[in-house]
Amino acid sequence: MNYHLAMSRPPASLRALAVARGDEPADLLITGGRVLSPITREWITTDLAIADGVVAGWGRREATETVDVGGAALVAGFVDAHMHLESTKLWVDEFVKGALPCGTTAVACDPHEIANVAGLEGVAAVAEAAERMPFTFGLAASSCVPASSFESPGAAFSPADVRHLIEEFGAIGVGEVMNYPAVINGDPTFREIIAAAGWRSVDGHAPGLRGPQLDAYLAAGVESDHEAFQLDEAHEKRQKGMWVFLRYGSACKDLVDLLPTVLRNGCTRTAMCTDDREPHQIRTIGHINHCVRLAVEAGLSEIDALVMASYLPAEFHNFFHLGQLGPGYQADVIVFDQLADFRPSAVYQAGRLVARDGLILPGAVPSTPAPSNLRDRIRLHHRPTAAELTITPPPRGWAKVIGVTEGTVRTRDLELDVTDPKNDIARIAVLERHKATGRIGLAYVADFGLTRGAIASSVCHDAHNIMVVGALDDSGPADMAAAVARLDEIGGGQVLVHEGRVLAEVPLPIAGLMSDKALADVADEIEHMEETARNFGIGIAAPFMLLSFLGLSVIPDLRVTDLGLIDVNQWKPIPVAL
Repeated sequence: MNYHLAMSRPPASLRALAVARGDEPADLLITGGRVLSPITREWITTDLAIADGVVAGWGRREATETVDVGGAALVAGFVDAHMHLESTKLWVDEFVKGALPCGTTAVACDPHEIANVAGLEGVAAVAEAAERMPFTFGLAASSCVPASSFESPGAAFSPADVRHLIEEFGAIGVGEVMNYPAVINGDPTFREIIAAAGWRSVDGHAPGLRGPQLDAYLAAGVESDHEAFQLDEAHEKRQKGMWVFLRYGSACKDLVDLLPTVLRNGCTRTAMCTDDREPHQIRTIGHINHCVRLAVEAGLSEIDALVMASYLPAEFHNFFHLGQLGPGYQADVIVFDQLADFRPSAVYQAGRLVARDGLILPGAVPSTPAPSNLRDRIRLHHRPTAAELTITPPPRGWAKVIGVTEGTVRTRDLELDVTDPKNDIARIAVLERHKATGRIGLAYVADFGLTRGAIASSVCHDAHNIMVVGALDDSGPADMAAAVARLDEIGGGQVLVHEGRVLAEVPLPIAGLMSDKALADVADEIEHMEETARNFGIGIAAPFMLLSFLGLSVIPDLRVTDLGLIDVNQWKPIPVAL
């Protein structure tokens, strides 16, 4: 099984022991390399003998196959400390095909996106597909389905469901605990969920938490965070013993900004993660290897960056068999001919060559189509009219407006005159799409840049209702209605509409979250979509990724759900009009 079952590192096979002793030939001997020891922080010039998928020993051995890497650096496979498969828009096999050539051989994956849409059957489908992969999928037991009471998902998890995921699915721990107000206030449900982790990890989500609130969150049993807004916040969290994951995704790019805490105080209790990274970026800039490259360019030593990408995330998530290349560890080996660009020349998973020079080897990853029960998940009460998507300006023109900023998913709480043409304001709506309630939440958003037409997405964290942004002019609501209708027609995805015509789209028929196409095809569709969006005035680098977070009611300051405008800091719905 390749989705992670929580257990201590198992002993090597008897045959691997024989290879270690020198009594039998290894399956593979990698010679001429220098191996990174994350414990002693040094490069060791030695050969690696591999048998039955593990490193049997260091030094010369007889072997069935010998590969001379000519002085290359050998590093344990990278581990993404926190990510969501669904945010890649790829099904399991296509994500693995994209990640392996980058050197990522394991992920800590919180499947709460598909859980919010399809419940346990959605998580089971991911686990079943992951089991067939040459890859370690550490599936977390999603703790917040939904993220808060302000969201309307397709399914909801109880503490019993979390225990089921741990006991029956071998979940690596509790997934990111997003409802931090409930945790801080001692909510009994979340105390039960956190307790279900036992000795396993409890991943956190604590944007902006400082002082006594942070103390309470940590005291409740949460151990990590990937949502720090500021450097001093991240440093305080580390001072108090919290793990801090430095993130570089498509919308959230805080790795370099938070790196000084590592540069000043070492890399203990830190790791790297992508959280949400789209396929066209995996194709062009890479995956965790890109995070390593950024960190080194910002002044971190090569060894510390590599340790943060392999050994440390493996340590946090109790991947006992990963993170280093010592005898008995799984032979996930990245070969770097040079470390300057951190692009692997070869990647081995469990001793098997799976990628070379940025390309997955033919047959390395088996095809695993998503099951049919994850399709047809757009269940609207009806396709809305333009009138239903029209928000009328307040009598005096002044309203609460969601302010967006490039590079972060934190929003700003703005008070603006929405009738003033100098303000960059658009309409925004969220439509419940799971249980045909017909609920629609309406609000305003600023600095998105959309001046005409509409964009819509069935990816809307974390309940994944339909989110649509339209121009403030009179044509906006009609284009918004056309965009929603198109999403209903194609079974979910992302679309851009102008004057009633669909100009670009990314169909996501798997739960309205993921494509059934190859990575290259999805990447092409997204690039075309973003290029088209720029022609409509949107200057945000990843507009659809940023859009998807505007409904996530557990990140300050303002959000919008099908229940209306939410003030996250006050933890309550508020009126739009001032």
